[in-house]
Amino acid sequence: MRAYPNLRHLAYLVALAEHRHFGKAAAASAVTQSTLSAGIRELETILGVQVAERTKRSVILTPIGHQLAEKAARLLRAADDMLDIATQSTTPFSGTIALGTIPTIGPYLLPRIIPALRERFPALRFALREDKTGALLDRLAHGRLDLVLIAFPYETEGLETMMLFDDAYRFACAASHPLAASARVELAQLTDEPLMLLERDHCLHSHALPLLEAVPAVAEAAFSATSLPTLVAMVAEGMGTTLLPDLAITGGIAGGDIAVRPMSGETNVRSIGLAWRRQSGRAKTFREIGTFLRTWAEDEIQPWRG
Repeated sequence: MRAYPNLRHLAYLVALAEHRHFGKAAAASAVTQSTLSAGIRELETILGVQVAERTKRSVILTPIGHQLAEKAARLLRAADDMLDIATQSTTPFSGTIALGTIPTIGPYLLPRIIPALRERFPALRFALREDKTGALLDRLAHGRLDLVLIAFPYETEGLETMMLFDDAYRFACAASHPLAASARVELAQLTDEPLMLLERDHCLHSHALPLLEAVPAVAEAAFSATSLPTLVAMVAEGMGTTLLPDLAITGGIAGGDIAVRPMSGETNVRSIGLAWRRQSGRAKTFREIGTFLRTWAEDEIQPWRG
């Protein structure tokens, strides 16, 4: 009979692939470095191949090690799904959900939805992580997150998604800016504006751009900031103007030194929604959470009205 590695061996390999360091991988696995190192050697003996090249200062996975780590991650996710299916059949809506969200949503929505979720699902606990969309989806794909709360449209092939509510964009400028006196702002008025957006790897940047298609020179000349608070601070100092989503505006990001004005015509929106792995053993729970949040949002998420 063939010898098979156990899940512990696979978990050690996945941790090593992620951290590229025996000490850090051991800490992440809650074992000693010698235990993890011994486990990797056992795995290599069972498989008959070298999965890692060791030096005094670093570790490099071999090409076959990388391939095996990807397979191991999938097997571990499948094992987690088995446990989730069993748990949900006996005690649904319990345990911990690793929830990820992006910086342009988290500060303005999580403080409102987490208490509502705890009241509706008292046996559930949420472990929260904030990061950019691409990083969150990568962690979701590798089983390090269960559920993500992100802005759409975004490519989510292989994932199940549920939209919760739409989030419109508004024009924002310093209170002393000439356009602050306007009732509404026309797109044509942005032609000569030093418009600022978040960096291109922020989804808020790509979601705002369709609004500017009629004024392509604006998008090409846009400055960029690393975070929404930084962007707003730059606008408040008169360094430029920007577009802000309702969620951040109603969340209080725009103080008295910022003027927010509606855009004329059809306002571009982003959709706030959930995503999870289709094969997740907790998919039914996530759908229930999404249904609850969608209903909750109908009463609690009000668009900004100037």
